[in-house]
Amino acid sequence: MTRRLTAALAALLLTVIPWAVAPASAAPRVAADQVLTWTADGDITRYKSAPTTAVAGETTIIWENSEATGNTIGMPHTLTFDTSAEGYNHDVTVNILASPFDANNGRHQATVTLTPGRYRYFCSIPGHSSMVGELVVTDGGGGGDTTAPTVTGAVSGDQDEDGNYLGAATVTVTATDAGSGVQTVEYQVDDTSFLPYTEPVRVTAIGDHAVQFRATDQAGNTSAVGSVSFRIVEPGEEDTTAPVVAVALAGDLDDEGNYVGTATATLTATDSGSGVATIEYALDGAAFTAYTNPIVVNAAGMHMLHFRATDAAGNTSAEQMSHFTVVEPQAEDTTAPTVAATVAGERNDDGAYVGGATVTVTATDAESGVATIEYALDTGGWTAYAAPVAVRAPGAHTVRYRATDTAGNASTEQSTTFTVVADGTDKCPDSDSRATVIIDGGDTGVANVDTGDGCTINDLIDEHANYPGHAEFVRHVEAVTAALVTGGTLDRRQQGAIVRAAARSDVGA
Repeated sequence: MTRRLTAALAALLLTVIPWAVAPASAAPRVAADQVLTWTADGDITRYKSAPTTAVAGETTIIWENSEATGNTIGMPHTLTFDTSAEGYNHDVTVNILASPFDANNGRHQATVTLTPGRYRYFCSIPGHSSMVGELVVTDGGGGGDTTAPTVTGAVSGDQDEDGNYLGAATVTVTATDAGSGVQTVEYQVDDTSFLPYTEPVRVTAIGDHAVQFRATDQAGNTSAVGSVSFRIVEPGEEDTTAPVVAVALAGDLDDEGNYVGTATATLTATDSGSGVATIEYALDGAAFTAYTNPIVVNAAGMHMLHFRATDAAGNTSAEQMSHFTVVEPQAEDTTAPTVAATVAGERNDDGAYVGGATVTVTATDAESGVATIEYALDTGGWTAYAAPVAVRAPGAHTVRYRATDTAGNASTEQSTTFTVVADGTDKCPDSDSRATVIIDGGDTGVANVDTGDGCTINDLIDEHANYPGHAEFVRHVEAVTAALVTGGTLDRRQQGAIVRAAARSDVGA
């Protein structure tokens, strides 16, 4: 089922994701001097490897999501460069789907031209949103950063119909530098003197004003002085409404709703009249103090947080309160899970399993809990365990198994061995006995072996059956070969060859 859903997802993505670069199977190109390589495996939470820095210029991008990089379950991923998020370069369009079962076996190549700045890349497949990163590109020319930062200012506040600000205006300064980075930002109000800019500047004096600003980067380049001008007038009506103030608590919670180790309280206030002037808080009966940053509480026990806000007209909100409990974090989990396996099935007098055996793996962890269980059949690679493993191929077998808990502790690898013998029943008396698996005349090169009950692989594929359409036939082949991989008859590379042959055929069409 997993293989079928994976292939179906890959087929869907190949339908809806436009290729921004030529795949590796296209005519070869001369590689750029700089080569950057991304890799992935079966994990959907991160790229397995990715570059973090590069120099500007022509670059060869290698994107590999294959069995060679550890993807043994056929999970497709994309390498997609962001072309819309604010603050990043948007001049490179890369959007490549790679899967161990595609025409390139998961390895793709593209040539692009990088420019100084930052690029954001991510996997565009739903559910893979945490696979994201940044690539910082420097000039690389050896001349150093000679370009000053870009600095802008924006004015906000309540305005009348003429654009004047009522009672107060707030100036927010923003600076960016794609070279060495911004070091300092400064401002001055009405040609007084420049001061370090650390937060938006609030101006309340009635009259005309100008706020100047500038920025300096790490290489010492200073921008030209920018300026914004505005007028502040008296509000049309007296403000008699107090601000609205609220608290948001954050931290790790246990099952009883207590904060484990630390709780962080963030206070916010809004005022549609004269504007918020101050926010104050009092923790556990202490005196009220001005709120400037989120309040971090790490002392174990119950806590009471009182808070209030005052606007520029002097209106103070009613005092509010929030209570919460902080508990000591549990001791670090250093104990691996306990893992076991049982083998079930009909046995003969020699103890061999007749027709097949089912291996069930269980794991327990009394502390952080079991995160993953894995198994490996005979010489096959490790696979995530999701359901009992049915082994039908005749012969001696070994199933290895292990488990890892949420804290990262992995159990010692264990194994169980058993033998499977045929049940003597020939379920396919008119068996297709061709030497290799052949689909619609296409030879896969995979041996057409007996699967243990008198039926060969070609018998199970049954290309001459009546299928509603070509897609249904391909999904049938995916399901059959997935079961044969689980049972030890096929490996994943052989499965891939058979599935690709089914996809190329006209069966069902």
